[in-house]
Amino acid sequence: MQIGLYALRRLLLLVPQLLLISIVTFILIRMLPGDPARLQLGPLAPKAGVEELRRQLKLDQPIPIQYIAYLERLIHGDFGHSWVNQSNVSSDLALRVPATLELIGYGLLVVLLVHIPLAIITAARGGGIVTRLLKRLTFGYGLLAGALPDFWLGLLLIFIFFVRLHWTPGPEGRLGVAVTPPTHITGFYTIDALLTGNFNAFRSAAAHLVLPVVTLSFVYGAPIYKMARSTMTAALRSDYTTYAEGLGLPRWRVLWYAWRNASPPVVVMFGVISGYLLGGAVLIETVFDLNGIGQYAVQAITTSDYAPIQAFVLVAAVFTVLVYLVVDLIHYGIDPRVRRTRKA
Repeated sequence: MQIGLYALRRLLLLVPQLLLISIVTFILIRMLPGDPARLQLGPLAPKAGVEELRRQLKLDQPIPIQYIAYLERLIHGDFGHSWVNQSNVSSDLALRVPATLELIGYGLLVVLLVHIPLAIITAARGGGIVTRLLKRLTFGYGLLAGALPDFWLGLLLIFIFFVRLHWTPGPEGRLGVAVTPPTHITGFYTIDALLTGNFNAFRSAAAHLVLPVVTLSFVYGAPIYKMARSTMTAALRSDYTTYAEGLGLPRWRVLWYAWRNASPPVVVMFGVISGYLLGGAVLIETVFDLNGIGQYAVQAITTSDYAPIQAFVLVAAVFTVLVYLVVDLIHYGIDPRVRRTRKA
């Protein structure tokens, strides 16, 4: 009951947060250089036509009046119209947000299944030849990944595995050119393909995700790996771990107790990286032509396309708040001190 009320309060706070974010974004966007009406009609359009378009878009009205009109549309689920792409922003988001979330989701899943176990193994004392070799390799990985540009790694992987070895498809989007997209259910091509039994689309979607997911997890999983290894090393050297080993507890149970104490900072880092990746993976999306929301926002900024920028900021705000809410709930579940603090 208590954790449910806490989650409800956090969700209710989302309303004023989004309202404030929308106001700030609305004002700042209209301070960008360039006239949207002129950009839409072109440099050779007559001045009278530009003024008429400005009137239709209400760009000649004071900013408060423009914002009220925008807020009325937003309440009804209308994110506006992209005057560059000549498309509805809601439709663009429905197409592009799943592409980014699919990339982020699988990238973080690789981090969870590979980086975290590696951090636990390499943080443990002793071990055989394999463990010592892993420690050396992961130490080098931690130094390399933090200084390696994601777009450069993506291009390198394309050159090796597509151009030279022909093991993976090229950067042609989310599916092969001749592959029919699966029926839209979740927007995740791999999931929709499995749900509809379209295994040809599933194989193509999975193959096109291999290189971008490896790129994302390799570069952005490094901070999570470093945090996990650091906190796990400290936990394994603590007095309670020494006491547990002295009692003769099995090795796996000692590691489990140590991980429970080491995991809260890792969960926080996971949340921070997840929130950043919504727009931070734009270069990966561009290299592999994934048409995600980050790439969409960058294109909108360069063309002063107001509606997509505002929509991206709101989507990113909702996503970030929800990620941090999940992080807090996980904290609540794994750390008894947090539960005692809430009850107090």
